[in-house]
Amino acid sequence: MKAVADIGLTDVKAVYSGPEGDLWELIMGQQIHIGGLRSSLELAERAGIGAGMRGIDLCCCNGAGMRALIRVLNVAAMTGVDATPTVVDRGRERSAAEGLADRIDFVLADVCATGLPSASADFVWGEDAWCYVTAKPALIAEAARLVKPGGVIAFTDWVEGPSGLSQAEAERFLRFMKFANVQDIQGYARLLEGSSCEVAVAEDSGRFPRAMDLYMEMIDFQFTYDALRIIGFDQDRMQALAGEMTFLRDLAHAGKVAQGRFVARRK
Repeated sequence: MKAVADIGLTDVKAVYSGPEGDLWELIMGQQIHIGGLRSSLELAERAGIGAGMRGIDLCCCNGAGMRALIRVLNVAAMTGVDATPTVVDRGRERSAAEGLADRIDFVLADVCATGLPSASADFVWGEDAWCYVTAKPALIAEAARLVKPGGVIAFTDWVEGPSGLSQAEAERFLRFMKFANVQDIQGYARLLEGSSCEVAVAEDSGRFPRAMDLYMEMIDFQFTYDALRIIGFDQDRMQALAGEMTFLRDLAHAGKVAQGRFVARRK
């Protein structure tokens, strides 16, 4: 697992409390993960998630993933956990506006120590966000604690790809994204197995390169003004961000970063 020093939860909160988080939502939509609704529904299908079930979304951000599961799959209820007040407040507002406040709760907490009851969920969910959590073993252990025996842990995440990152590439990637570290697919599988889970799916979704091409095209072709407005029309910052996004796209096409997809069942 590649890692860097001096990045932590404070940095992540700053991203999603400010313009950088708004930029990600501009290009990725309310579902700030690769593949949007299609990714969510494919993951839910692979995990057997459907009507009447109750789930917990760790690192839920603004709750768009939870709203999607309730609206499209008729999941009974969701509890979202996130440590950033800005996105939790936004999630509560959006869920209320969509008439879903009675089926979605938000908890402002550390996802590694949620304070929620053990074995209280039919499934634990995450979408491209566990990469922000420094203590990944503790996160997986908490997910396993929260799900009922026989329940499922289903998530996607940004991972190191099969080609591997050099230390210099990892340093630049992690600092740009505000990740303290990045796990790989085999590493997540080992963590799940070590938390009494049977791994059913641990694979590369294959979406990352196409997604990066799309995001850069959108900024270049359609959303240039919108992006500039978000960052206060700072042209130098725009150029710097474009350079980092180009670097990230190149990593994706080289197989050095990927979107991992995981489904595991609690024994």
